[in-house]
Amino acid sequence: MIKFIQQLINGTSIGFVYALIAIGYSLIYSILSFSNFAHSTFIIAGAYTGFFLLTAVSLPLPFSLLGAIVGGILIAVFAEKVAYRPIRERGNPTLYFIIASMGMSIFGENIVIATIGPKFRSYPPILSVTAYQIGGISISVLDIMAAVVGSIFLLMLMYVVNKTRQGMAIRAAAFDLETVGLMGVNTNQLISLVFLVAGALAGLAGFFLGMKYTVFPQLGNLTMKAYVAAVFGGLGSLPGAVIGSVFLGIIETIIAGYFSSTLRDIFVFALLILVLLVRPSGLMGAKREDKV
Repeated sequence: MIKFIQQLINGTSIGFVYALIAIGYSLIYSILSFSNFAHSTFIIAGAYTGFFLLTAVSLPLPFSLLGAIVGGILIAVFAEKVAYRPIRERGNPTLYFIIASMGMSIFGENIVIATIGPKFRSYPPILSVTAYQIGGISISVLDIMAAVVGSIFLLMLMYVVNKTRQGMAIRAAAFDLETVGLMGVNTNQLISLVFLVAGALAGLAGFFLGMKYTVFPQLGNLTMKAYVAAVFGGLGSLPGAVIGSVFLGIIETIIAGYFSSTLRDIFVFALLILVLLVRPSGLMGAKREDKV
């Protein structure tokens, strides 16, 4: 029983990190009707920015964490203005967005390899490596920090989306972006805001992934698991992204703990195929025929 509870705690912790990424996927999907595979580049930007601020600049943890968020924001807003806005303004089909996002992902990864290098880099041990022991259950300081900070940011986002005018505009644009524009909303600014939020959450997730594992150019590949979580919860649904992420994190750790870590990824992508076959809209997503 203790082992099972331990896996639940570990899975919930990584699930919150997945949620930060999955919500970014869902936000962009809800507005622009495509899956932004360049999200991995936002993760890498946050991870490397946080790493260099901690090591090269020797900034304290809170400022390095803030810097990672800013790094994710800058790359996300840049991607929207340079790659996606021209496609949108020309009225090109959704497929063009997907192709552009794949190109941005590959481009970002290779830019890192060419400039920073391909080697793995470890974050300095800024947090205590010891874990709290509660009745035989071990909880690391990093896992607690990831869960707490991730929860705070997710609650802040829920408040903005549900209680502010900008959030109302985002929710309206998720139904019909063109109509929102006809009602006087600056859609370019609204889309930039969505990418800003997605980049901030991705930068935060990149920081925690870098601390938990290591920093390397392919770190953004972990976003595929968050994408599976977003699909499982329902692309376009923020609560669904959170629920799907926590569920996936728990299932992953249980499979790795009770069976084998080699089966973990097999299960994740088998789950993706199953969801697409049985319920493409996910647990909480609305069925929308025009989505790709």
